[in-house]
Amino acid sequence: MRVGIVQMQLKARDVQENICRADALIDAHPGADLYVLPEMFSTGFDMEPDQCAEPAGGPSVQWMIAKAQETGAALCASVATAVELFTFTNRMYFVTPEGDVSVYDKRHLFSYSDEDQHYTAGNRRVVATYKGVRFLLEVCYDLRFPVWSRCLDDYDVIIYVANWPTKRRNAWDTLLRARAVENQAWVVGVNRVGEDQLECVYNGGSAIVDAYGRTVVEAPDDEETVVMADIDMQKLAEYRAKFPSLGDSDRFEIIDNL
Repeated sequence: MRVGIVQMQLKARDVQENICRADALIDAHPGADLYVLPEMFSTGFDMEPDQCAEPAGGPSVQWMIAKAQETGAALCASVATAVELFTFTNRMYFVTPEGDVSVYDKRHLFSYSDEDQHYTAGNRRVVATYKGVRFLLEVCYDLRFPVWSRCLDDYDVIIYVANWPTKRRNAWDTLLRARAVENQAWVVGVNRVGEDQLECVYNGGSAIVDAYGRTVVEAPDDEETVVMADIDMQKLAEYRAKFPSLGDSDRFEIIDNL
């Protein structure tokens, strides 16, 4: 499984510009089985969903479906989505070339920027399976909550899509590797670059990390690009069998208090 991480600049609320930018980046870097784009890739992180959110199946998702069919590769990203009148989610989509669409609504909303005041949190973990690989779908702030992403022998790779500011970059770098080690899983983290309308600055740090916590590939800071790496499922299975720490982990129940 070859994964391409699309580290890109995002122009606030300019869906067409952002789609064109993503389209060109993917076209310039063919050959992946899966392309992962940042959180709210078509608008940037936006706390006015009544101004930026699309209906479910809107233009951003339609582009993802068409691009997946065109390239023969799956696409994954999140989109500000209007699920009903005055109700919005930060929704992550995993779209396959066959037209299958998996949907995950971000559970942990970033109260520091009032995301919880404008979006509705999800309450369901979602694992998308593609070409025999199981992907746990997660969005940005979810990275700080290890219980929610704890491997229950139900996934092989965690995908985190984000708009994670430069001033908290050390936490991003550290937690991506921690999630990989503690879950004996591959981790794919995709962040943006540039500045947004909230005066936040982003310098990337998009990376693919193996189950040992080693960075396999990382996008250059502040650069709009696509970098790729192969996820070796056989080596992952061998490592989990040889060092079965997942079987020794604590049992727990998540109580939904959202």
